[in-house]
Amino acid sequence: MTNSALGMIGLGAMGAPMAHHLLAKHGTLTITGRRPQPELVNSGATWVNTARELAANVDAVLLMLPDLPQLEEVLSGEQGLLAGVRDTGLLLMIGSTSSATGVRELAERLATESNGLVRVVDCPVSGGEDGANAGTLSVMVGGEKDDADLAATLLAPCGNPVHLGPLGAGQVAKACNQMVVSATILALGEATVLADRSGIDLEKMWDLLSGGYAGSRLLDSRKDKLVSGDDSPSGMAKYMVKDLASAAEIAEATGTNTALLPTLRAAFDEIVASGLGDQDIAVSRRFVAER
Repeated sequence: MTNSALGMIGLGAMGAPMAHHLLAKHGTLTITGRRPQPELVNSGATWVNTARELAANVDAVLLMLPDLPQLEEVLSGEQGLLAGVRDTGLLLMIGSTSSATGVRELAERLATESNGLVRVVDCPVSGGEDGANAGTLSVMVGGEKDDADLAATLLAPCGNPVHLGPLGAGQVAKACNQMVVSATILALGEATVLADRSGIDLEKMWDLLSGGYAGSRLLDSRKDKLVSGDDSPSGMAKYMVKDLASAAEIAEATGTNTALLPTLRAAFDEIVASGLGDQDIAVSRRFVAER
């Protein structure tokens, strides 16, 4: 698809299946991380021991790390990415769900420190582990057009990358996505408790309602968990606290007086304070039932 050599750091529940798709399509992929990745190496990926070595061998790197502090860890130091940047430059594709302001500030700093050799696009994703495994993620890209176009080409095996605007646009879109997801899962949890306490067959109800306006991909993916009460983690609820804080930052920056966002933040703060933050977002049923 492109002659650009691609690297990747962040090979967790989302990153590992994405890496398999990237490797299968592009034929090569250079990786590193805290833990060995024998499955990827056996599939043809090239393992290097440090981020510096990775940067010295690629033109672009996808970073699927939790947030900017973890990104800073792999950027800095004698063995960090910045130490290995070649004269041809390096495109950083930030797949973390992070602050739009933080991403812009990081990009400005890196451009200065590298004399323009390091460019940045943000490319958070939506679709969860199911989408990562299936290669059907929504990839929200922000950045300069040429860099965003290259990122979209490189990331196409993972789903549907769309350039939404300048740097930070991907993070704004992801914050909007998380507002909708958090509101929806809370509504689904509350409705499940109401129906259960009213003697309704939950499976029949959600099968019926999924065909109407209450239907959504989130309901489809979490229906079984809501019905059974299984909230073993897939997408942990605690991550919503960070994501909704980013949405609040955007609301303040744009002068938007949100009505729902403060309630969503309070609810997920309460979920974490209740000791349920490590559970799947479908824990909204248990959270409501135990209040």
